[in-house]
Amino acid sequence: MCMSTAEWIPSRPRTKRSKVQVHRLTRRRRCEVQVEKDMELKNLKLYLENRNIMEENEKLRKKATLLHQENLAFDV
Repeated sequence: MCMSTAEWIPSRPRTKRSKVQVHRLTRRRRCEVQVEKDMELKNLKLYLENRNIMEENEKLRKKATLLHQENLAFDV
């Protein structure tokens, strides 16, 4: 069956649409990379803070053990 000109719809070129999609995709990837870098930096800061807290906790635990031993020595 042959189509009449009234039924025929010309296809539009998609180059403009593709460029917009590529631009959005590029922008999204750039944003994702920045978010990833920010998360890595936050993770590193939290890791270092956690390590410092654990070191301080260990020092306090040793100090508490020494004080406990002193208290036991005074009771004797």
